[in-house]
Amino acid sequence: MPAQGGDNPAFDSSVAHIARVYDYWLGGKDNYEADRRAGDQAIEVYPDIVRSVKANRAFLARVVRYLARDAGIRQFLDIGTGIPTANNTHEVAQSVAPSSRVVYADNDPVVLAHARALLTSNSDGATDYIDADLRDTGTILDHASQTLDFTRPVAVMLIAILHVIGDEDQPADLVARLMGAVPSGSYLAMSHVASDIVPGPAAEMVRRLNLSVHEKTNPRTQADVARYFDGLEVLEPGVVRVQHWRPDSELESATPSNMWGGVGRKP
Repeated sequence: MPAQGGDNPAFDSSVAHIARVYDYWLGGKDNYEADRRAGDQAIEVYPDIVRSVKANRAFLARVVRYLARDAGIRQFLDIGTGIPTANNTHEVAQSVAPSSRVVYADNDPVVLAHARALLTSNSDGATDYIDADLRDTGTILDHASQTLDFTRPVAVMLIAILHVIGDEDQPADLVARLMGAVPSGSYLAMSHVASDIVPGPAAEMVRRLNLSVHEKTNPRTQADVARYFDGLEVLEPGVVRVQHWRPDSELESATPSNMWGGVGRKP
């Protein structure tokens, strides 16, 4: 699979990285002591964090399934991929439409190493991986254009990534640049850590994470997250807790989470 970067990316395993902390919360094995320590400190104050990240993962699968099956989307740009696990975007999309084309982007060298081996496409579709930061939208769009046709609709996936972008980096402008590069009929799918669902535990959890994790978490309100969809047609049921976005069962809907999620269509 095409990928940027060297064959043996270097990293400091003594510093926690949010992708590896998420991997730990999801029960993965691609994490280190620093990641597990940071993850456990968050669990102490918000025990539901594990169920929250699993609810977010289920939200991703439902959104991709909807976009591929019901909206007819065949191209996905997934930024902030994280370490590959079950129900990755290309797996869900290509299970519905084998010709789907998916480009992933992340900036963690551990993600890069695993993506090369695991984010492989079936023979009908295409999968590519970009070693890039969300803030570098130019690099992402330039590289993605080698796999995706930006004259046709694209689903831009920003799942659990914008909260690591501080206000000083103008996250709304980053979203606007990405959506400005895709045509009418494209979609934005997003989930974001909340500051107003469980305010007390969330604030302490974020404080602890920010002491040890390289990327700082910036939780935001439902109104803040809704503003990222300005200019788009927000699909029902709107910007809601991720477990409430078109759940497949009452059990799924009852899973606790501390994340807002939504999907919007570019008119």
